[in-house]
Amino acid sequence: MKFALPLVAALCILFSSVVRAQIPVIDGANLIQNTLTAARTLEEINNQIKQLANEARNLTTLPFDIVSQLRATIALATQLITQAQGIAFQLSQTQTLLNRFYPASYAPGVTGAAMTADSYQRWLHSLQSLYTSITMQSQAAQNLASDENSLATLVAQSQSAIGILQGAQATNQLLALHARQMIQEQQLKLTQDRSAALEQARNVVAEARAREVRRRFEGSGVTYTAQPIHFYGF
Repeated sequence: MKFALPLVAALCILFSSVVRAQIPVIDGANLIQNTLTAARTLEEINNQIKQLANEARNLTTLPFDIVSQLRATIALATQLITQAQGIAFQLSQTQTLLNRFYPASYAPGVTGAAMTADSYQRWLHSLQSLYTSITMQSQAAQNLASDENSLATLVAQSQSAIGILQGAQATNQLLALHARQMIQEQQLKLTQDRSAALEQARNVVAEARAREVRRRFEGSGVTYTAQPIHFYGF
């Protein structure tokens, strides 16, 4: 029995040493530093995720595009001008027809039938030019409803743009719509001015023709003088 107590004490000391060896020693300062580092790393990751999300929003394209529609409208108006009958909108052809049918004066050798034929051709030019102007006006009126819808859609898209790219695209399309309207206005004015110019030219040539007809009617300018007629020598 006297040997049991020292044995128990030795076992307790040994067990206590083993337990202390199994429990790790915690460095409080190092733990706090590691925790702060992990928090900063997590914050940086969150910021990168937000930045990538913003970049994705900024690179999102606008789900509406009227460029092709605007190009088609301009092409149609250009086709109407190109197909215009009468005096075309080409410089060389215009000069040729003006010299042919709109002379400043008529030569004495030109027959009355030729002047009449030219007069009809000038009237036909004015009619065809007026027809082109009316067609362009109809086209412009038809575009008004389409432009109104496109404008409303673009304004809505601009106000609800979710990124820089969408906002820029909406602005560019609004500018494109405005540019197309300006081009249409120029095309319409071009056809109207052409019609007015041809009508003025027709009136000018009509005066030249009237002068030539009057000149031929008057002849050499020697007026007729009545002479007495004598019968049977009286």
